[in-house]
Amino acid sequence: MVTKKEYSELVKKNSPNSKCFSNSIKAFLIGGAICTVGQILMNIYQNNFDMKEDTAKTVTSITLIFIGILLTATGVYDKIARQAGAGSLIPITGFANAISSPSIEFKAEGFVTGLGAKMFIIAGPVIVYSTATSILYGIVLWVLHMFGVTLF
Repeated sequence: MVTKKEYSELVKKNSPNSKCFSNSIKAFLIGGAICTVGQILMNIYQNNFDMKEDTAKTVTSITLIFIGILLTATGVYDKIARQAGAGSLIPITGFANAISSPSIEFKAEGFVTGLGAKMFIIAGPVIVYSTATSILYGIVLWVLHMFGVTLF
């Protein structure tokens, strides 16, 4: 029989070393590159197409969503995500990937039971918890405001 200490040592010996530092650097650089592309697009829309800032932001978001879906459909986004890790999830392209990936995977099951039903398999929990968190955040700000504390 193996003791807890022996088992712990065996697991530690046979487990791969963590690449936390290098993975964090990759996530930061690739996520930052995606955001930089977004900023470049916004500057192009504002300067070359004479768009107001709000309009340029909207068109930039739509463009990034399109690029994310296109890269997902062609299988490129998965390769980027393998290297970037969480860096590919944070920008708007990550959300586009989360919506389009199940849609593409289940399209053979039909538009209603496949594409429509499975579209929010990954993104659904993100939407639910981010909405719940924003409500909680709003309540905390409201309570603080009642006591005269203003954060913004």
